[in-house]
Amino acid sequence: MDLALLRTFVTVHRAGSFTRAATLLGLSQPAVTSQIRTLERQLGRPLFLRQARGVTPTTIGDELAHKAAPHLDALVEITETGLEEDSSVRTLHLAGPPEFTAERALPALTELTGDDGQSFALRASFGNAEETLEGLSAGHHDLAISTARPRGSLLTATALCDEEHVLVAAPRWAGHFGPGKLRRKGASVLENLPVVEVHESLPFIARYWASVFDSRPAASGTVIVPDLRAVLACATAGAGLAVLPRYLCAPALERGEVVALLDPPVPPLRTYFLVVRTGTLAMPHIARAHEWLQRAAVDWD
Repeated sequence: MDLALLRTFVTVHRAGSFTRAATLLGLSQPAVTSQIRTLERQLGRPLFLRQARGVTPTTIGDELAHKAAPHLDALVEITETGLEEDSSVRTLHLAGPPEFTAERALPALTELTGDDGQSFALRASFGNAEETLEGLSAGHHDLAISTARPRGSLLTATALCDEEHVLVAAPRWAGHFGPGKLRRKGASVLENLPVVEVHESLPFIARYWASVFDSRPAASGTVIVPDLRAVLACATAGAGLAVLPRYLCAPALERGEVVALLDPPVPPLRTYFLVVRTGTLAMPHIARAHEWLQRAAVDWD
């Protein structure tokens, strides 16, 4: 059986779409369709059910993918290891949210890029979870950091770490209500205070309000800036209250530039995932970066 046909089949199985598989393989969609039809003729069985949006594997298709994929991934690993011997530097394309990638992932990976001949070149891009996962699926990135766990078999996600969210404001805003008042009366105490956020929908504020106060925020955004580091700068300058990851605002809290307005018994958390296209961890430079970030995350508070 032609290995190229099997490779195309496994890619379609993981992608759930001839069009997306064609992009990943660098082929035209008709070429992918032709290869799958050739394989189906050789096997005498249909491998996919064509639908309006993508394809669904048949039982025989699932069985073949289960048997073939590990062996194809092993062949990729052999090939990539051989290539690495010829060239000591591979390029890793990383994507993720700007703040977390810049403050945590990139410093950790930069240590690895100079690790005694085990280096790789690094290219990074920023985006939200949807943009990042779409880019990874399309083959634009090798490794993604996402706050959303992807569905389907094209992408494989591994939990990386949790971040704690903290309700903060400049010290002068904390003086608007006495100690314990916020805990006793809840979110109503905060209704007239200005809010700094990354989007008009108030994603961080809304998530915090739902988790801690079991309510929706009544206020609208006073300052909207699409970067959490800018949110912190505005909150520090006294523009209003904000909800921020603790790792990002911890230095400002220690210096007293902002204060935590509440210390809930169970603080809101958000999980980050490391995501790759299924099978690509067979590539040494991707596997190395994946493992290194997991090691680094052990020490992230």
